[in-house]
Amino acid sequence: MAAVFAAWIMVTILVLEAAIVMGGFQPTLKLDRRIPLVSHEFELSRLRERDRLRHGRLLQSSGGVVDFPVQGTYDPFLVGLYYTRLQLGSPPKEYYVQIDTGSDVLWIGCNSCNGCPDSSGLRIELNSYDPGSSSTSSLISCSDPRCNAGLQSLDSGCSGQGNQCSYTFQYGDGSGTSGYYVSDLLHFDTILEGSMTANSTAPIMFGCSVLQTGDLTKSDRAVDGIFGLGQQGLSVISQLSSQGTAPKVFSHCLKGNNGGGGILVFGEIMEPNMVYTPLVPSQPHYNLDLRSISVGGQVLSIDPSVFSTSSSRGTIVDSGTTLAYLADEAYDAFADAITKTVSQTVRPVLSKGNQCYLITSSVADIFPQVSLNFAGGASLILNPLDYLVQQSSIGGAAVWCIGFQKIQGQGITILGDLVLKDKIFIYDLENQRIGWTDYDCSMSVNVSANLNSGRTEFVNAGQMSNDGWSRDQLRNVIALLIPIIVLFSYHIVGILELTHLVFVV
Repeated sequence: MAAVFAAWIMVTILVLEAAIVMGGFQPTLKLDRRIPLVSHEFELSRLRERDRLRHGRLLQSSGGVVDFPVQGTYDPFLVGLYYTRLQLGSPPKEYYVQIDTGSDVLWIGCNSCNGCPDSSGLRIELNSYDPGSSSTSSLISCSDPRCNAGLQSLDSGCSGQGNQCSYTFQYGDGSGTSGYYVSDLLHFDTILEGSMTANSTAPIMFGCSVLQTGDLTKSDRAVDGIFGLGQQGLSVISQLSSQGTAPKVFSHCLKGNNGGGGILVFGEIMEPNMVYTPLVPSQPHYNLDLRSISVGGQVLSIDPSVFSTSSSRGTIVDSGTTLAYLADEAYDAFADAITKTVSQTVRPVLSKGNQCYLITSSVADIFPQVSLNFAGGASLILNPLDYLVQQSSIGGAAVWCIGFQKIQGQGITILGDLVLKDKIFIYDLENQRIGWTDYDCSMSVNVSANLNSGRTEFVNAGQMSNDGWSRDQLRNVIALLIPIIVLFSYHIVGILELTHLVFVV
């Protein structure tokens, strides 16, 4: 009997260890991706309109690896949003915020907000930030150096009323947000040496929104705010890196299928097949030097000056844009090349101004690869699902449309979620470059960060669970449980032996 229980103890320990190794612990930061199922019909025009609102502004204008554990709920039939969860204030309160590499400022809807939604179609609970309920909250005055830094990047302003540092982000149709800046504690997990985690806090400056207009007032896709991850001084990544709390690099891997999700870490994901291209210097956004476009291995006849960077031209990486956009002068050549390649096997059709195709087989077997070729020899390879979206079905045939859109009369190219998904993207602000590679974003990743000690620490983001437990922490728990299991087993053995004696007597 004792031998049986000893074997049971060993099996229990092995099962718990196997659960640690194989138990599906989520990557460092799980993001909720909202993209339509292939059977769900949606309007490209609706996505274009949403993206257009944010493009109005685009055209105007070291510690350990930081981990933001997040659980997300979302409606998969609504489209175009990656978001995560932050904790702010004392006591900490949770807020859902959209991941946005196309803007700099983190802002949250405040308790006094006019026009902020109070419910969300994403099936998440919305919270408003109340400066008065946090013991660590303080207002940012116009004389604060951080406010002055924001003035240079047009991310802040001072009206003179109350000496309060404020902001107004306005979009082309009048949609936008305005409010004032506060400072409060951001709560997060830092992965330390040995993949152990520590609860950390850091003071950050962020926006407290008191007014939202236009599309931001709608509840169907509402979140608590925007998590701006641009490279200007007011972005959270810039603030944390300047404090020595986080490295000056962050990475994401946005999952595009099976309900979406993904990874976001303040650190550099390490993969051997990464390719890099330099950021265009002295630009407010993540501008890249796009040199040419190839379709099916053939370089398109597009004047390279079409992709040159200026105040109204250039190529921007923006996770806050749902689709992708090509400069006006490049779009027709791109769409015509794809149509020419597939016209013998599919039926080209126009649907509400979009170039679409009636397809009865797999798009991967019909459509060509597209290559976006950047400075330094780096190419971003797009498979058909990286530039096509399914719109509807007609008579048993699926209608697939080119997901790249044209911004009429504009020379800007924007790489949104359609292009960014299913790839690791690294934003290396320290070395002013962006890198990428194809990747299964449901898998764990290795992340590095320059620590305060001067060493480089490598951790496996797959070791983190949604609750922030590392494998080492779980092993420690098991070590504590083993004596209890042993004592319990011997207690059971004693009871069984006593029962056996009773029956014998």
